[in-house]
Amino acid sequence: MKKSTVATKTTPLYTIKKNETTFENIVIKSSNDSYQFIKQFYGDDLEVFESFFILLLNRKNATAGYAKISQGGIAGTVVDVKIVAKYAVDSLASSVVLAHNHPSGNLNPSGADIELTKKIKNALSLLDVVVLDHIILTKDSYYSFADEGMM
Repeated sequence: MKKSTVATKTTPLYTIKKNETTFENIVIKSSNDSYQFIKQFYGDDLEVFESFFILLLNRKNATAGYAKISQGGIAGTVVDVKIVAKYAVDSLASSVVLAHNHPSGNLNPSGADIELTKKIKNALSLLDVVVLDHIILTKDSYYSFADEGMM
């Protein structure tokens, strides 16, 4: 018995195209600019849950998008570097700003915060994406890894 074959048209799984959005496009010039922009992503949960965001920037350091990477509990959240890289690549970001909050109000980075920053910075450097800063937010203030010479 002979099998019949039918020709099928294949559709690409991925395409590259620009999606027009109404996303506010501002140039990030300082850690305070990053803090003010990123703070708007948090609601009442700023003092309840630890959440990790990535701010995606184009070659002019203008905001191109953002993504919530994870949300955890009161003392931590899990961040998957592959997901961070996915958003950076999908948006064709030239640089990023990492951000997370400390519900406790303590602005000091933990050892885990420092190690995660290094891990993401190393991974994204392989993709020619620069990690400009890592901002730790609280309700009233922020800590900038870049301002403190930790980048």
